[in-house]
Amino acid sequence: MEDYPRNLIEFDERFASEEACVSYLMSLRWPDGFVCPRCGVNRAWRRARLAMVCAECRHETSITAGTLFEKTHKPLRVWFKAMWLVTSQKTGASALGLQRVLGLGSYETAWLWLHKLRPAMVRPGRDRLKGLIEVDETYVGGPEQGFRGRQSEEKSIVAVAAEEDGNGIGRIRLGRISDLSATSLSSFIQRAIVEGSVVHTDGWLGYQGLEAKGYGHQVSKLRRSLARPHELMPRVHRVSSLMKRWLLGTHQGSISPKHLDYYLDEFTFRFNRRTSTHRGKLFFRLMEQAATSGPTTYGDVVNRLDPE
Repeated sequence: MEDYPRNLIEFDERFASEEACVSYLMSLRWPDGFVCPRCGVNRAWRRARLAMVCAECRHETSITAGTLFEKTHKPLRVWFKAMWLVTSQKTGASALGLQRVLGLGSYETAWLWLHKLRPAMVRPGRDRLKGLIEVDETYVGGPEQGFRGRQSEEKSIVAVAAEEDGNGIGRIRLGRISDLSATSLSSFIQRAIVEGSVVHTDGWLGYQGLEAKGYGHQVSKLRRSLARPHELMPRVHRVSSLMKRWLLGTHQGSISPKHLDYYLDEFTFRFNRRTSTHRGKLFFRLMEQAATSGPTTYGDVVNRLDPE
């Protein structure tokens, strides 16, 4: 059953104590009750604040081990508040804003926390897009002089896929790619879209060969059309515009290309849940994934690799 606070008042009442936060995390991690990972017995007792001891084999299990909160030195109440701020605000939170609201010791701590939360926004094994899907690429980064069209030396290339949902947009997927080759583009499409779907692209040569990989391929050749690109493929252009506006507005565009993937994860998480009735449901989804996604270390964040 989905169990989450609907508004800030409910949140403050629900998580007024550290014990309430621990109990909520346990309910998400072990929805059917604690089970010892060593012997499988479901009888245990609490030892200290964040440990369970099996009544049979005496194996001790950390409540936060294997979660986003593993080895944290901060109270779970502070983490929960950060997650509520990130999910309840329509445009999210910047590191500076999070530092100020939570009273964190440094900007770097707030920055790292946000980068720990963003990977948890991606559910492992999430469903790929299906149906009729628009696919295009866009560039993220500052202006470059002397480059036009599909040319860039410094900007990051982001592939965009958007489901057609009548006249609107269904779910989306975003991915940073290394170049505009057929290898990079088809790899993104295979990760993001179910075989048998129809992929709608422009006439770029990098999209050739999709039929051989199991996709239908609808091509709109922009040079032969009187319509503008955003009229022929309105969904991907809309998503690209909103994504860039969000990066510039919430994060002032100051994003390292190496860390862009984290921001794309967050934007996708927000966009695909934009019609949710309660903002608290986004908090619940993030908490669900934080309870099972495993920890993200500082090394994971700073050493994130460029796409192949």
